[in-house]
Amino acid sequence: MIKVAVCGANGKMGQEVVKAVNSANDMELVAKIDIINGEFESIKEAKEAQVIDVLIDFTQPASIYENALFCLNNGIKIVIGTTGLTDEQISNLKKLSQENSVSCLIAPNFSTGAVLMMKFAQMASKYFDNAEIIELHHNQKKDAPSGTAIKTAQLMSESNEDFTKGNCIETETIAGSRGGTSYNNIHIHSIRMPGYIASQEVLFGASGQIMSIRHDSMNRECYMAGVLLATRYVAENNEFIYGLDNIMN
Repeated sequence: MIKVAVCGANGKMGQEVVKAVNSANDMELVAKIDIINGEFESIKEAKEAQVIDVLIDFTQPASIYENALFCLNNGIKIVIGTTGLTDEQISNLKKLSQENSVSCLIAPNFSTGAVLMMKFAQMASKYFDNAEIIELHHNQKKDAPSGTAIKTAQLMSESNEDFTKGNCIETETIAGSRGGTSYNNIHIHSIRMPGYIASQEVLFGASGQIMSIRHDSMNRECYMAGVLLATRYVAENNEFIYGLDNIMN
């Protein structure tokens, strides 16, 4: 049995993860960690009371990096679903994971459909010189752009060096109108509004044609198959993984 702790257990995603772990025949939920009404208020407190094989973190950007450092320095394998880590922080966690031979899997998105959307966008980038990303989330999401949008832009940038070819010189009469400029000039637009859970659309343009690749999450349950897949993978391996696509067959 894989002994699992969930950090952020009382949040909306955390509650779904708790249900999923409890329903898995090969996992045992040993700790629900949350600063609000959790069985344990910290990972350190949970570790002192329980044996933890894998910790699943769905907390917030302000705490995830320190949580990951604690786990990797204390032999706890970790699955990270919280977004907001910087490139430098991800690089540091990769180095620490490899040095300590403790698994760390960071996934900007655990939905298999969203992972396919990112891969399709990467494929299309070879054939279109212009592209932009629109990501839409609920208005309680603290980081922008989303980790999914960042990962998508990274993948797309591997296939094309400039996504604004042929554009005229632009002037924003209202700052930020064109969104944020990311890897290889991919513009990312972040929408925050009640009613959404998580959606993303990648728009590609060329002379005489537009192509759109879109994914919508209708509930948080859709992420759980990916979360359990990631948990099983890190339990059996000792490596660093960035992106669920790297362990999907």
